[in-house]
Amino acid sequence: MSEESKTHELRDVGILVSLGHSTLDISSVVASVKSPKAGAVVLFAGTTRDNFEGKPVTHLEYSSYPPLALKTMLSIAQSVKRKHALTAVTMSHRLGVVPIEEESILIAVSAPHRHAAWKGGEEALELCKEKVEVWKLEEFGGDEGGVWRANNDGARGVQVKAGNPGQSHG
Repeated sequence: MSEESKTHELRDVGILVSLGHSTLDISSVVASVKSPKAGAVVLFAGTTRDNFEGKPVTHLEYSSYPPLALKTMLSIAQSVKRKHALTAVTMSHRLGVVPIEEESILIAVSAPHRHAAWKGGEEALELCKEKVEVWKLEEFGGDEGGVWRANNDGARGVQVKAGNPGQSHG
């Protein structure tokens, strides 16, 4: 099995975190957190948009070192599950090329009540964006190339020219 066809995951009681190159499945992520003890399920789906700061984006490409990123994701899921008394947490991040309108991340949480689910889901997302060791290439196409950056909003990146990802430009 090639590395790109493999899904990496870690589990704990009521927790599933995963990284993989396959298209993310919203239905299975929601199903993974459903429980008769939960009266609320909250899902966040982060999708690739067609622009960034006025520049057209052709796609995003995500890269990671899965053993490290999964440990961080598991720690975040354990923390928010405990803090917000959540029933279950699933965090799934896609790696590789993610075309426009497709999901790059799914975070689903369940809880006995909606308030805890909303707060827990939002905190899981923000901590994931802040701490998980996933990097993204925003590909602008043409001569512009793209920008590699940490996977958190507004983080400054390093521009790369199309066809030469190893060479950075200031």
